[in-house]
Amino acid sequence: MDKAVRAAASASATMKLLEAADVARIEHLLVECAKEADFIVNEREYGQGKYPDDKECLRVVGYDKNGDPIRRQAELGRLKHDVAFACVQREILRHFPNNVSIEPRYVIRTGKGGQQDIMKPDVVLHASGRPDQAQCVFDFKFPCLKDRKSDPLSVPETRDQMTRYASLDGQCNPAIITPQFGIIRE
Repeated sequence: MDKAVRAAASASATMKLLEAADVARIEHLLVECAKEADFIVNEREYGQGKYPDDKECLRVVGYDKNGDPIRRQAELGRLKHDVAFACVQREILRHFPNNVSIEPRYVIRTGKGGQQDIMKPDVVLHASGRPDQAQCVFDFKFPCLKDRKSDPLSVPETRDQMTRYASLDGQCNPAIITPQFGIIRE
């Protein structure tokens, strides 16, 4: 086989995207990771079968470097993300190490005077070995407040985030993953 043909075959294999069945399997596992993270953190923090109410979610637990309050819901979200990422590493990356990235960074030029938008989605499925070629983009959401649990897309920042992620030109519409609803796409 001539070198050019081998190089083309190699490049084709390198750019391989996940098949629909693999994407479905990964999406199922992402939902399981979100449920596991929600369950583990709630059990650890509040006891068996318990979870925070709205008052607890809004409780101030500290202050950031600007003096702004840090609420319990943000702290719980961080803890749940940590558990979910460990699950993704354990359950997904071991099967798809070349097609899945956790918190990759993307810099997109916005066209407004050379400004850049820096995005860091939670999980990205991409061409084999090419995180810059997104296939599907996911963000874990662990709503704490009752109204947000029933309608996670009601949060304007979440909708804005999904719109921004759409600029990565993946084959799937960007999605959020919640323990309550699983995969949610607009």
